[in-house]
Amino acid sequence: MTPDSHRADLGKDPARVSGMFDEVAPAYDRTNTVLSLGNDRLWRVATTRAVAPRAGQRILDLAAGTGASSVALARSGAEIVAADFSPGMIAEGERRYGPGAVGGGIPNLRFVEANATDLPFADDEFDTVTMSFGLRNVNEPKKALRELLRVTKPGGRIVVCEFSHPPSRAFAGLYRFYNGRILPAVAKAVSSNAEAYEYLNESINDWPDQRTLSGWMREAGWTRVAHRDLSFGIVALHRAVKPV
Repeated sequence: MTPDSHRADLGKDPARVSGMFDEVAPAYDRTNTVLSLGNDRLWRVATTRAVAPRAGQRILDLAAGTGASSVALARSGAEIVAADFSPGMIAEGERRYGPGAVGGGIPNLRFVEANATDLPFADDEFDTVTMSFGLRNVNEPKKALRELLRVTKPGGRIVVCEFSHPPSRAFAGLYRFYNGRILPAVAKAVSSNAEAYEYLNESINDWPDQRTLSGWMREAGWTRVAHRDLSFGIVALHRAVKPV
């Protein structure tokens, strides 16, 4: 690791995690597609379908990164706020899809720098909130779930797409082998900061299983909590509703 590079650890210091994502922003989406063997696109489609965006809705896409997930949501005509705590990610998203982008960008998509544990939005502001592969990087994920509840309208929904734990012991073993042996080698070849993907593996191993995350959501005040596994449980899609 070079002196100027960021390498987050399981302490998840916000400045270090944000700095790490700043460094990988330009090649972030391409690297994710390579490392996930293209599954990232399938997960994005599943998340978009679960959110079910509609024209006239206001939707928060938290941990939006460069905005790939936000663009998929914006195609519905809904007003999308793409929020992330990495200035580098926000800048890359603005470059691709903001007003200065080729063709004038996407008018119903706005980028905002935001911390998941202290969101700069009013109470009851969004019809739906969603977060893909970001909750795992927050140092206080339970607080983030409460903040997401605060900014959601009564009766509104949350959709969280996050890495999880395959229930099949045999498949889980293969998955650990890929993450521990193959992913680091591929990351060195395609990423501008391979150390960031060492943290990725560590954070996935340390993250709780599907049932535990569902429990956290209930503790935060969400109701009708449910989840379904994607890609044999490598990823889980959690859904819930804010009480009326």
